[in-house]
Amino acid sequence: MKRIGFIGAGNMATAIIKGLIAQNGSAENLGVFDLSEEKLDAMRAMGVTSYASSPETVRNSDIIVLAVKPQNYAEVLEEIKGEANMTKTFVSIAAGISIAYVQGALGVSCPVVRVMPNTPLLLKKGASALCPSDNIGEEDKQLVYDMFAGSGVCEYITEDHMNEIIAVNGSSPAYIYLFAKAMADYAAARGIDYDKAMNLICATLEGSAAMLRESGDSAEVLIQKVSSKGGTTIAALEKLREHGFTQAVFDAMDACTARAEELGK
Repeated sequence: MKRIGFIGAGNMATAIIKGLIAQNGSAENLGVFDLSEEKLDAMRAMGVTSYASSPETVRNSDIIVLAVKPQNYAEVLEEIKGEANMTKTFVSIAAGISIAYVQGALGVSCPVVRVMPNTPLLLKKGASALCPSDNIGEEDKQLVYDMFAGSGVCEYITEDHMNEIIAVNGSSPAYIYLFAKAMADYAAARGIDYDKAMNLICATLEGSAAMLRESGDSAEVLIQKVSSKGGTTIAALEKLREHGFTQAVFDAMDACTARAEELGK
């Protein structure tokens, strides 16, 4: 069985590791290194092997998940380059970090999978976009896919869209939270209990997502089905359009993509 090592034990790594344990029934063949002894203690409590350094993690792993912030990639890749070879597959989950950058920094054209997950992965409701390098073996490609699919939905996309996809699934939970908060704030301002309103809003978001997935109707058709001529929904939609709602979303997503390209390597 392939050994999977994680460099970094933050929220995203923890979510992935918990998903793998749930899939496999144990933490066997899972290892991790982090600078925080507290985080390593938490991993050891789940049965995950802890390593003393990032090079040791690579040495003892077949697939290595680079679960560190983009600004730390250069330092980490420099630390582990002596352990990298063509038999090891690296998984990058940081915004803007390209396959070529990882291979170049490691000094070897080893297989790399670039992944953009999102934080609902913590609740097994994640949405992850994956882009594997051309030289990856089918076994490793499937293993990495299953690693993320065990905690949500996965889609393969080409690398030329990996910065743009951040706006679609990586950063987008924040837009949804902002919209939900604005709705709940409105309710509270009108004297409705905030928590009760948020409960109804969350159920509405879940139900709306299910309708988009399962009804067989397009988003445009679903909008029309909720909107009666001269009714309340039409009044709300007209006000959103008056304020340029769709263009605001486009502009926000463009800004997200532009920042990813600025951070990109």
